[in-house]
Amino acid sequence: MSAAYGQQVTTTDRRQSVLAAAAAAVTVVLWASAFVAIRHIGQEFSAGALTLGRLLVGSLLLGALVFSRPRRWPAKADWKLLLVCGLVWFGGYNVALNLAEQRLDAGTTAMLVNIGPLVIALLAGLLLGEGFPKQLVIGSIAAFGGVVLIGASSSEGKAETWGVVLCLVAAVAYAVGVVAQKPLLSRLPALEVTWLACTIGAIACLPFGPALVRETADARPSTIWWVVFLGAFPTSVAFTTWAYALARTSAGRLGATTYLVPPLAIFLGWLLLDESPAGLAFAGGALCLVGVAISRYKPRRDSGTWSG
Repeated sequence: MSAAYGQQVTTTDRRQSVLAAAAAAVTVVLWASAFVAIRHIGQEFSAGALTLGRLLVGSLLLGALVFSRPRRWPAKADWKLLLVCGLVWFGGYNVALNLAEQRLDAGTTAMLVNIGPLVIALLAGLLLGEGFPKQLVIGSIAAFGGVVLIGASSSEGKAETWGVVLCLVAAVAYAVGVVAQKPLLSRLPALEVTWLACTIGAIACLPFGPALVRETADARPSTIWWVVFLGAFPTSVAFTTWAYALARTSAGRLGATTYLVPPLAIFLGWLLLDESPAGLAFAGGALCLVGVAISRYKPRRDSGTWSG
Protein backbone atom coordinates (compact mmCIF):
# COMPACT_ATOMS: atom_id res chain seq x y z
CA MET A 1 0.00 0.00 0.00
CA SER A 2 2.76 2.46 0.92
CA ALA A 3 4.74 1.68 -2.24
CA ALA A 4 1.66 2.20 -4.39
CA TYR A 5 0.90 5.44 -2.58
CA GLY A 6 4.46 6.64 -3.07
CA GLN A 7 4.28 5.85 -6.79
CA GLN A 8 0.99 7.73 -7.05
CA VAL A 9 2.52 10.76 -5.33
CA THR A 10 5.52 10.64 -7.67
CA THR A 11 3.25 10.45 -10.72
CA THR A 12 1.18 13.38 -9.44
CA ASP A 13 4.30 15.45 -8.75
CA ARG A 14 5.61 14.70 -12.23
CA ARG A 15 2.32 15.73 -13.80
CA GLN A 16 2.31 18.95 -11.79
CA SER A 17 5.87 19.68 -12.91
CA VAL A 18 4.96 19.16 -16.57
CA LEU A 19 1.88 21.39 -16.26
CA ALA A 20 3.89 24.09 -14.47
CA ALA A 21 6.57 23.96 -17.19
CA ALA A 22 3.92 24.23 -19.91
CA ALA A 23 2.32 27.19 -18.12
CA ALA A 24 5.70 28.89 -17.82
CA ALA A 25 6.35 28.34 -21.54
CA VAL A 26 3.03 30.00 -22.43
CA THR A 27 3.96 32.95 -20.21
CA VAL A 28 7.39 33.34 -21.81
CA VAL A 29 6.02 33.39 -25.37
CA LEU A 30 3.21 35.82 -24.59
CA TRP A 31 5.39 38.17 -22.56
CA ALA A 32 7.94 38.25 -25.38
CA SER A 33 5.15 39.19 -27.80
CA ALA A 34 4.07 41.95 -25.41
CA PHE A 35 7.40 43.77 -25.75
CA VAL A 36 6.92 43.91 -29.52
CA ALA A 37 3.23 44.88 -29.34
CA ILE A 38 3.93 47.72 -26.89
CA ARG A 39 6.71 49.02 -29.11
CA HIS A 40 4.42 48.83 -32.15
CA ILE A 41 1.53 50.84 -30.68
CA GLY A 42 3.54 53.16 -28.44
CA GLN A 43 3.26 56.04 -30.91
CA GLU A 44 -0.54 56.12 -30.75
CA PHE A 45 -1.12 55.44 -27.06
CA SER A 46 0.62 57.13 -24.15
CA ALA A 47 2.11 54.96 -21.44
CA GLY A 48 -0.64 55.50 -18.87
CA ALA A 49 -3.52 55.14 -21.32
CA LEU A 50 -2.06 51.94 -22.74
CA THR A 51 -1.63 50.52 -19.24
CA LEU A 52 -5.22 51.33 -18.29
CA GLY A 53 -6.63 49.92 -21.54
CA ARG A 54 -4.65 46.71 -21.18
CA LEU A 55 -5.62 46.23 -17.54
CA LEU A 56 -9.31 46.99 -18.14
CA VAL A 57 -9.48 44.31 -20.83
CA GLY A 58 -7.60 41.89 -18.60
CA SER A 59 -9.77 42.61 -15.57
CA LEU A 60 -13.02 42.13 -17.50
CA LEU A 61 -11.93 38.83 -19.06
CA LEU A 62 -10.49 37.44 -15.84
CA GLY A 63 -13.49 38.65 -13.84
CA ALA A 64 -15.85 36.77 -16.14
CA LEU A 65 -13.95 33.56 -15.39
CA VAL A 66 -13.66 34.23 -11.66
CA PHE A 67 -17.39 34.85 -11.20
CA SER A 68 -18.32 31.79 -13.23
CA ARG A 69 -17.07 29.50 -10.47
CA PRO A 70 -16.99 29.35 -6.65
CA ARG A 71 -14.70 32.00 -5.18
CA ARG A 72 -12.52 32.14 -2.10
CA TRP A 73 -12.45 35.73 -0.86
CA PRO A 74 -9.02 36.85 0.44
CA ALA A 75 -8.42 37.14 4.16
CA LYS A 76 -7.77 40.58 5.62
CA ALA A 77 -4.03 39.92 5.84
CA ASP A 78 -3.91 39.03 2.13
CA TRP A 79 -4.98 42.47 0.98
CA LYS A 80 -1.65 44.09 1.81
CA LEU A 81 0.17 41.73 -0.52
CA LEU A 82 -2.55 42.06 -3.15
CA LEU A 83 -2.22 45.84 -3.06
CA VAL A 84 1.56 45.59 -3.47
CA CYS A 85 1.17 43.16 -6.34
CA GLY A 86 -1.53 45.18 -8.07
CA LEU A 87 -0.09 48.65 -7.58
CA VAL A 88 3.59 47.89 -8.07
CA TRP A 89 3.55 45.08 -10.64
CA PHE A 90 0.37 45.45 -12.68
CA GLY A 91 0.28 49.22 -12.41
CA GLY A 92 3.79 50.59 -11.91
CA TYR A 93 5.60 47.95 -13.95
CA ASN A 94 3.40 48.44 -17.01
CA VAL A 95 3.62 52.23 -16.95
CA ALA A 96 7.42 52.12 -16.60
CA LEU A 97 7.69 49.48 -19.34
CA ASN A 98 5.50 51.45 -21.75
CA LEU A 99 7.53 54.60 -21.14
CA ALA A 100 10.78 52.71 -21.66
CA GLU A 101 9.65 51.28 -24.99
CA GLN A 102 9.00 54.77 -26.28
CA ARG A 103 12.76 55.26 -25.96
CA LEU A 104 14.32 51.83 -26.53
CA ASP A 105 13.72 48.98 -28.98
CA ALA A 106 11.82 45.91 -27.82
CA GLY A 107 14.87 43.65 -27.59
CA THR A 108 16.96 46.04 -25.51
CA THR A 109 14.04 46.66 -23.18
CA ALA A 110 13.48 42.92 -22.72
CA MET A 111 17.17 42.37 -21.89
CA LEU A 112 17.19 45.11 -19.27
CA VAL A 113 13.91 44.12 -17.65
CA ASN A 114 15.18 40.57 -17.32
CA ILE A 115 17.57 41.44 -14.54
CA GLY A 116 14.38 40.95 -12.51
CA PRO A 117 15.40 37.47 -11.27
CA LEU A 118 18.58 38.98 -9.88
CA VAL A 119 16.54 41.60 -8.02
CA ILE A 120 14.36 38.80 -6.63
CA ALA A 121 17.48 37.15 -5.20
CA LEU A 122 18.63 40.46 -3.71
CA LEU A 123 15.23 41.05 -2.13
CA ALA A 124 15.33 37.55 -0.68
CA GLY A 125 18.64 38.39 0.95
CA LEU A 126 17.32 41.65 2.37
CA LEU A 127 13.76 40.72 3.33
CA LEU A 128 13.82 36.98 3.88
CA GLY A 129 17.14 36.73 5.72
CA GLU A 130 18.72 34.48 3.10
CA GLY A 131 21.96 36.44 3.02
CA PHE A 132 24.24 37.40 0.15
CA PRO A 133 26.22 34.40 -1.13
CA LYS A 134 29.43 35.04 -3.06
CA GLN A 135 27.83 34.10 -6.38
CA LEU A 136 25.08 36.67 -5.79
CA VAL A 137 27.62 39.45 -5.29
CA ILE A 138 29.61 38.40 -8.39
CA GLY A 139 26.45 38.08 -10.45
CA SER A 140 25.27 41.50 -9.33
CA ILE A 141 28.52 43.12 -10.42
CA ALA A 142 28.37 41.36 -13.80
CA ALA A 143 24.75 42.32 -14.39
CA PHE A 144 25.47 45.94 -13.43
CA GLY A 145 28.28 45.94 -15.99
CA GLY A 146 25.79 44.73 -18.58
CA VAL A 147 23.41 47.55 -17.74
CA VAL A 148 26.26 50.05 -18.18
CA LEU A 149 27.06 48.58 -21.62
CA ILE A 150 23.44 48.80 -22.73
CA GLY A 151 23.25 52.34 -21.38
CA ALA A 152 26.20 53.28 -23.57
CA SER A 153 24.78 51.79 -26.76
CA SER A 154 22.20 52.22 -29.48
CA SER A 155 22.20 52.43 -33.24
CA GLU A 156 23.57 55.96 -32.87
CA GLY A 157 26.08 54.92 -30.25
CA LYS A 158 24.18 56.19 -27.20
CA ALA A 159 21.05 54.78 -25.60
CA GLU A 160 18.31 56.91 -24.12
CA THR A 161 19.37 57.15 -20.48
CA TRP A 162 15.82 57.52 -19.18
CA GLY A 163 14.85 54.44 -21.14
CA VAL A 164 17.48 52.41 -19.29
CA VAL A 165 16.40 53.86 -15.93
CA LEU A 166 12.75 53.06 -16.64
CA CYS A 167 13.67 49.47 -17.54
CA LEU A 168 15.43 49.11 -14.20
CA VAL A 169 12.35 50.53 -12.44
CA ALA A 170 10.23 47.97 -14.28
CA ALA A 171 12.61 45.16 -13.29
CA VAL A 172 12.40 46.13 -9.62
CA ALA A 173 8.60 46.38 -9.82
CA TYR A 174 8.46 42.93 -11.40
CA ALA A 175 10.64 41.47 -8.62
CA VAL A 176 8.62 43.11 -5.85
CA GLY A 177 5.42 41.82 -7.43
CA VAL A 178 6.70 38.24 -7.59
CA VAL A 179 7.87 38.32 -3.96
CA ALA A 180 4.46 39.68 -2.88
CA GLN A 181 2.51 37.24 -5.03
CA LYS A 182 4.23 34.03 -3.95
CA PRO A 183 2.69 33.78 -0.41
CA LEU A 184 -0.79 34.55 -1.78
CA LEU A 185 -0.72 31.54 -4.08
CA SER A 186 -0.48 29.15 -1.14
CA ARG A 187 -3.89 30.38 0.05
CA LEU A 188 -5.76 31.58 -3.03
CA PRO A 189 -6.33 30.25 -6.59
CA ALA A 190 -3.97 31.62 -9.25
CA LEU A 191 -6.86 32.94 -11.34
CA GLU A 192 -8.33 34.90 -8.43
CA VAL A 193 -4.97 36.40 -7.40
CA THR A 194 -4.34 37.50 -10.98
CA TRP A 195 -7.79 39.05 -11.36
CA LEU A 196 -7.63 40.95 -8.09
CA ALA A 197 -4.13 42.28 -8.78
CA CYS A 198 -5.12 43.27 -12.32
CA THR A 199 -8.25 45.03 -11.06
CA ILE A 200 -6.29 46.89 -8.37
CA GLY A 201 -3.82 48.03 -11.03
CA ALA A 202 -6.65 49.17 -13.31
CA ILE A 203 -8.31 51.17 -10.52
CA ALA A 204 -4.98 52.85 -9.72
CA CYS A 205 -4.65 53.85 -13.39
CA LEU A 206 -8.13 55.37 -13.70
CA PRO A 207 -6.67 58.92 -13.75
CA PHE A 208 -5.42 57.99 -17.25
CA GLY A 209 -9.05 57.42 -18.32
CA PRO A 210 -9.54 60.71 -20.21
CA ALA A 211 -6.32 60.11 -22.16
CA LEU A 212 -7.45 56.57 -22.99
CA VAL A 213 -10.80 57.80 -24.31
CA ARG A 214 -9.16 60.55 -26.38
CA GLU A 215 -6.42 58.36 -27.80
CA THR A 216 -8.78 55.48 -28.56
CA ALA A 217 -10.97 57.84 -30.60
CA ASP A 218 -7.94 58.92 -32.64
CA ALA A 219 -6.29 55.48 -32.98
CA ARG A 220 -6.51 53.16 -35.94
CA PRO A 221 -8.76 50.08 -35.47
CA SER A 222 -5.74 47.78 -35.83
CA THR A 223 -4.00 49.61 -32.99
CA ILE A 224 -7.04 49.23 -30.74
CA TRP A 225 -7.04 45.51 -31.45
CA TRP A 226 -3.41 45.36 -30.34
CA VAL A 227 -4.45 46.87 -27.01
CA VAL A 228 -7.14 44.19 -26.73
CA PHE A 229 -4.51 41.58 -27.55
CA LEU A 230 -2.27 42.87 -24.74
CA GLY A 231 -5.13 42.68 -22.27
CA ALA A 232 -6.40 39.29 -23.41
CA PHE A 233 -3.18 37.34 -23.85
CA PRO A 234 0.01 38.81 -22.28
CA THR A 235 -2.14 39.98 -19.33
CA SER A 236 -5.13 37.66 -18.80
CA VAL A 237 -3.59 34.43 -20.04
CA ALA A 238 0.12 34.97 -19.34
CA PHE A 239 -0.20 36.36 -15.81
CA THR A 240 -2.58 33.51 -14.93
CA THR A 241 -0.27 30.83 -16.31
CA TRP A 242 2.59 32.54 -14.48
CA ALA A 243 0.67 32.44 -11.19
CA TYR A 244 -0.25 28.80 -11.82
CA ALA A 245 3.41 27.90 -12.33
CA LEU A 246 4.57 30.08 -9.41
CA ALA A 247 2.19 28.23 -7.07
CA ARG A 248 4.00 24.99 -7.99
CA THR A 249 7.63 26.11 -7.93
CA SER A 250 9.85 28.69 -6.26
CA ALA A 251 9.92 32.34 -7.29
CA GLY A 252 13.61 32.37 -8.15
CA ARG A 253 13.52 29.21 -10.23
CA LEU A 254 10.48 30.35 -12.19
CA GLY A 255 12.03 33.78 -12.65
CA ALA A 256 14.94 32.09 -14.39
CA THR A 257 12.59 30.90 -17.16
CA THR A 258 12.17 34.50 -18.25
CA TYR A 259 15.75 34.38 -19.56
CA LEU A 260 14.08 33.12 -22.74
CA VAL A 261 12.02 36.29 -23.15
CA PRO A 262 14.82 38.56 -24.52
CA PRO A 263 15.89 36.30 -27.43
CA LEU A 264 12.25 35.76 -28.37
CA ALA A 265 11.53 39.49 -28.15
CA ILE A 266 14.61 40.26 -30.25
CA PHE A 267 13.54 37.74 -32.90
CA LEU A 268 9.95 39.04 -33.00
CA GLY A 269 11.18 42.64 -33.09
CA TRP A 270 13.41 41.83 -36.05
CA LEU A 271 10.65 39.87 -37.81
CA LEU A 272 7.74 42.27 -37.24
CA LEU A 273 9.31 45.69 -36.62
CA ASP A 274 12.55 45.38 -38.56
CA GLU A 275 14.56 46.50 -35.53
CA SER A 276 17.15 44.92 -33.29
CA PRO A 277 19.49 46.08 -30.52
CA ALA A 278 22.90 47.50 -31.37
CA GLY A 279 25.92 45.22 -31.12
CA LEU A 280 27.08 46.68 -27.82
CA ALA A 281 23.56 46.28 -26.43
CA PHE A 282 23.67 42.60 -27.38
CA ALA A 283 26.93 42.26 -25.45
CA GLY A 284 25.46 44.13 -22.48
CA GLY A 285 22.32 41.98 -22.52
CA ALA A 286 24.40 38.82 -22.62
CA LEU A 287 26.44 40.08 -19.67
CA CYS A 288 23.22 40.85 -17.75
CA LEU A 289 21.96 37.34 -18.31
CA VAL A 290 25.32 35.82 -17.38
CA GLY A 291 25.26 37.86 -14.18
CA VAL A 292 21.76 36.65 -13.37
CA ALA A 293 22.80 33.04 -14.10
CA ILE A 294 25.82 33.36 -11.79
CA SER A 295 23.66 34.82 -9.05
CA ARG A 296 21.24 31.91 -9.39
CA TYR A 297 23.95 29.22 -9.28
CA LYS A 298 23.88 27.11 -6.16
CA PRO A 299 26.58 24.58 -5.30
CA ARG A 300 25.04 21.24 -4.35
CA ARG A 301 26.80 21.16 -1.01
CA ASP A 302 25.47 24.59 0.04
CA SER A 303 21.80 24.14 0.83
CA GLY A 304 21.47 27.32 2.87
CA THR A 305 21.79 29.85 0.09
CA TRP A 306 19.15 31.18 -2.26
CA SER A 307 18.06 28.34 -4.52
CA GLY A 308 15.02 29.75 -6.22
